[in-house]
Amino acid sequence: MKNYRKGQPIRIALTLNGQQRSGVCESRTLLSDFLRHDLGATGTHVGCEHGVCGACTVRIDGVAQRACMTLAVQVEDRRIDTVEGLNRGQDRLSDLQEAFRRNHALQCGFCTAGILMSCADYLERKPDPSELEVREMLSGHLCRCTGYTNIVMAVLETAAARNGRPVGATPAADKPGQAGVGMPEQAKLVNA
Repeated sequence: MKNYRKGQPIRIALTLNGQQRSGVCESRTLLSDFLRHDLGATGTHVGCEHGVCGACTVRIDGVAQRACMTLAVQVEDRRIDTVEGLNRGQDRLSDLQEAFRRNHALQCGFCTAGILMSCADYLERKPDPSELEVREMLSGHLCRCTGYTNIVMAVLETAAARNGRPVGATPAADKPGQAGVGMPEQAKLVNA
């Protein structure tokens, strides 16, 4: 384990969206701040700064994690993927991003980058999720627009297309008071 002195400038080198990048920060600099302010990856948004809302989610070595709960010094020589790296070139969105656009799942856009990064990771680990599984995965994200149904539709559509199936039935609409998980599902989780 490396030791750093307070206030000591530290050069951090990493792979950001497939490109070698480096910058200088202090030992206590959060990864979210390092990405935005030092490396210019402003697609990573900062919401609660407590790891609750998920807006800052990035992939570290392929795994979705909260950038506001990670120090920049912890990602030295690691691979970081942000929403800027999801597209397939400068003018082509990924299939997941296209599904978000088609299903109006972008809404105000503040939480979208983090949700997209979690969904990209999730669909690699769980290529054919159910609606309930998608809603459970989204329960780690707070969408201030509360439009989870459109996000669920986009994720299910992407999964169906990747598995060579037509898009399935439309998920049930969110009800007042619901977050990512429907009321019956919330009751099951509480009683489990």
